[in-house]
Amino acid sequence: MDTRQLAAFCAVVDRRSFSQAADALGVSQPAVSLQVRALEQRVGRQLLDRSGRRVEPTEAGLALYRGAQRLLALEEQLLEEVVGNADGPLQGRLAIGASSGPGETVLPLLLCEFQRQHPDVTVALSVFDTQTVVELVAQRELELGVVGAARRHRSVSFMPFFRDEVVLACPPRHRFADRTIGLDDLRSEPLILMQEGAGVRQVIEDELRAAGVRWRDLDLRLELGLQESVRSAVRAGYGVTFISRSAIESDLAAGTIAAARVEGLEPSREIYLARATGRTSTRAADAFVAFAGGRL
Repeated sequence: MDTRQLAAFCAVVDRRSFSQAADALGVSQPAVSLQVRALEQRVGRQLLDRSGRRVEPTEAGLALYRGAQRLLALEEQLLEEVVGNADGPLQGRLAIGASSGPGETVLPLLLCEFQRQHPDVTVALSVFDTQTVVELVAQRELELGVVGAARRHRSVSFMPFFRDEVVLACPPRHRFADRTIGLDDLRSEPLILMQEGAGVRQVIEDELRAAGVRWRDLDLRLELGLQESVRSAVRAGYGVTFISRSAIESDLAAGTIAAARVEGLEPSREIYLARATGRTSTRAADAFVAFAGGRL
C-alpha cells in the first residue's frame, strides 16, 4: 500500500479539510484529492464523507485510519533507524577471507584491535589459498578478501593494500643462512613448494621465469600446502622454501629459522584487497579498510 496515499488520507482526517491537509503536507489540494481517490479505488470503499461542511471519515475510513497511523509510525521508525545507523556506532558482521600469509600474521591482531574499538561488530576471518578467497568474494560469501596475488576475475576488483617481502627461509645452520646465494646454488638444493593457488608461489614463479629459470630446473621434492606447512618443514630441517617474511618474523627473532637472499631475485609482493564488483559496501567493511590503511 502506498504510504504517500495513507499520509494524505490521515492528514485529511486529522484536519477534516482537504485544503488544510494540503498546506500541512506542502502540496496542492488537487494532489491530496488525487491521492485519497486513488486509495479509495485501491481498497474499493468510500473512506471520506464529503457531504457536510467538514470532511468526516466513514466507518471504513476510521478502521483504515487506525491501521494507517500504525503503519506510518513504523515507517518513520524504520527511517530513523536507517538514518541513525549512518552516524551511530558500527554494527553488524564483517566476513573477511585471507590467504595464509596475511591471514596468519598481519590480519588477526589488526582485526582484534578493530573489533575492540567497535564492540558491536562481529568479525569472522577465514583463511584459504588465494584462489579460493577470490572465488568466495566473487560468490559474495565474503565481503572482503586479502590476498597475495590479483587473480584476474570478472566479478572481483582488486586494490593494493600493503607490500610484503618474500624471503628464502632455511634452517639456522644451513649453508644458505644469512647469505646471498646464486641461482646455481638454488638449483642444487631441495626446495619445498607451497600448493598451487598460493600467492607466494605465483610471485616466485614469475620472478624465476624472468630470470630464465623454470620449476623443472630446480630440485622440487615436497609440495606442502600453505605457509604454516612449509614453515614447519623448514624448521625441522627438510629443505628451504620461499615464504612471506611476515610469516617467519618470530622464527627469525628466535633463531629457529634463517633467511637468505637469491642474487637476481627481488621477490616482494603486493597484498591486495579483493571486493565483489558492484557490491555496496557495509559501513563495517569501509571502516575496517580505513582503519587498516592507517596502520599498514
